[in-house]
Amino acid sequence: MGESSQGLRSQTYALDALIQATIERAQRDSSSTHADTMLFMGNRHQSFPTLVVQDPVLEPVDKLVWMVIMLQARETGTNTAFPSYETLAKKTNVSSTSTISRAIAILRATRWLILCARLREASGRFRGNVYALHDEPLPLADALHLDPDYMTFLRQSLAHHHARVRLVAKGVLDTIDEDIHEGIDVCAQGHPLERRIQAVETIQQDSPRRYFAFSAKVMSRLRNGVVETGSDDQDQNSKPDEIHDQILNPQKSKSGSCSSYINTTTTETTEPKIYNRGEVEPPLIYPKRLSENQCELADRYLSTVPADVRQPILDELEGRFRSEQKGMSPVYDEMRFLHYLCRAENKGEFVPNLGIKVHGERIEHEQAQLRQAQQQEENLVEAKRRQENRSTTSGKNPLAEIRKKLHMPPRERTEDECAGHRTK
Repeated sequence: MGESSQGLRSQTYALDALIQATIERAQRDSSSTHADTMLFMGNRHQSFPTLVVQDPVLEPVDKLVWMVIMLQARETGTNTAFPSYETLAKKTNVSSTSTISRAIAILRATRWLILCARLREASGRFRGNVYALHDEPLPLADALHLDPDYMTFLRQSLAHHHARVRLVAKGVLDTIDEDIHEGIDVCAQGHPLERRIQAVETIQQDSPRRYFAFSAKVMSRLRNGVVETGSDDQDQNSKPDEIHDQILNPQKSKSGSCSSYINTTTTETTEPKIYNRGEVEPPLIYPKRLSENQCELADRYLSTVPADVRQPILDELEGRFRSEQKGMSPVYDEMRFLHYLCRAENKGEFVPNLGIKVHGERIEHEQAQLRQAQQQEENLVEAKRRQENRSTTSGKNPLAEIRKKLHMPPRERTEDECAGHRTK
């Protein structure tokens, strides 16, 4: 530079020398093709996983939201308050919190972000959510364990107000169904390196391939932007419906009352689970040991077998669980065992065994309930008849007392009353 550059910082002189050296090196390198050259000179920066930057499913705003959440975690510690929707909108330069809501829904559907729990006070008042952020999409089995409502969230997201969320959620569910119908154990844990290599190949290749939660067929549909018809898309800047906001999306929360990134585990429910998925089929009774996620997934497994054998398969599963108390080895993977039973049925090899007793106990219990209901109905009829008789008697006695006080002769019975008395 010339004399006019006097007074510049020493860093600028160093940068100028680096630029000149870069130019000379590029000119000497005659073997390289024509390409632009870039230098980076900046402040301390954070690193982000390559996969989240190159993810073919996430849109730019989804990636930015993930990065801002990660920055919040790194700046304040891994166990920290989740940034509010307003904070995320400000830091991502997005004007609408509904867009942030949509991005979080997509991150949850693709399993980059997991909603582990919703915290409430003893009074039932909502306190916040517990999220877990990941550096790559979680396998389905891990997501089902950490996110108690993941399958329900996907199913409900099919009616989301935003078309992109509907498309992504449908893609995840279609991939699960596709794998199940092909006989694949969707909860089987593959090697993480294989999943990452497969993801890199998907990013680098032009032809659609499997990418974490999405099959090759679904990836082709996502790339083409195919959206199901039948529901009108709303503008991203419009506020989402309150019902969608509370049920389909993670709860909006303010910074300071939000939850941490620490992973949590689910607890087993002891209540019986009875679902009526169809309009014609009778409700299915699922083993009470299964979680809500497992019941949703089990329903998809059972869709591969005839309707009349679905309850016997569930009874066989319940019978296998009960046999653990009699010394049989524990069932560590409930969905894998259910997958085995469905495959056996499709091969014509399923024969009810442990489920026969479960079925018999349920029939006996239903008959006992029916007898109890009939007895209660008879008792109500008898109580009503007695009440009517007491009302009639109490109506006659006061009249007789009045006639006696007035020195009037007792009222003579009519022929109809005499006939009724003789009948009794």
